Amino acid sequence: MVIDPVARTMDGESVRIAKDVLRAGAPSLKFCFPDSTGELARIIEHRGRRRPVVIGDDTALLRTVRLLHREGALAEAALSLVPVGQRAALSLARSLGVPLSAVAAARAALDGAERTFDALVDDSGGIVVGALRIPGVSGAPAVAPPEHSGWLERGARTLVRALTAPLPGTPVGGHRLRVEADGVVLADLDRPVREVSVRSPAGGMAEVVVRGTDPASADDEGPLPVRAQAVTVSGRDFRYRADEAAGGPVRRRTWTVQENAWRLTLPVAAAG
Repeated sequence: MVIDPVARTMDGESVRIAKDVLRAGAPSLKFCFPDSTGELARIIEHRGRRRPVVIGDDTALLRTVRLLHREGALAEAALSLVPVGQRAALSLARSLGVPLSAVAAARAALDGAERTFDALVDDSGGIVVGALRIPGVSGAPAVAPPEHSGWLERGARTLVRALTAPLPGTPVGGHRLRVEADGVVLADLDRPVREVSVRSPAGGMAEVVVRGTDPASADDEGPLPVRAQAVTVSGRDFRYRADEAAGGPVRRRTWTVQENAWRLTLPVAAAG
């Protein structure tokens, strides 16, 4: 079991409860308390046949997924998550069907069923399990500090991003981007793009939505998603957000759907 240090700091009582439930159901469980990404990488590398259980928020889960992906071992064993953190930091867990109760999530880790999920894998080795977003220029995410600067700084970085984000209703500039979905051009460099969003819910296909800068040109319900297996975006020095991580600037990047890329243990009803 990997216990995120931010979870211990923010809600030690929920961490204790989850440990008690898991220890009662699996006495041989090994507890790990990594204080850096390097230490977590060593734990993942030497886990043997143990199934990883993460106690923490969305960021803790995504960090583990990325390390397993980098190791080429993401599909080997199902992950389990016991969500601990602020509700705003658990939106991915909630969307995946993980109970937000520490007791219910710990019981699901012991007795639940595995469910497979798709992911987006890019041509630089990155992975996206939630959502990919390329915002307009003034809404572009700042590049996050290296993770070795300390996990406990995450709250401060989140506050800075919140304070520097554009206010609701603030006009957002557009990128001159070329967006291709399975070779079909959805947007080209002759018109600015306000936002590109990509999700890979299931079935080996991603849903791609391109929003222009002119709201009057869109339907009342917004642009319809286009389904594709691969999405290529090119343009001049654009940034993007893959899950909670900032990426770029880059001039070209391709994301491809990897079907059944990873597994998560959920309550039986949610996994069915």
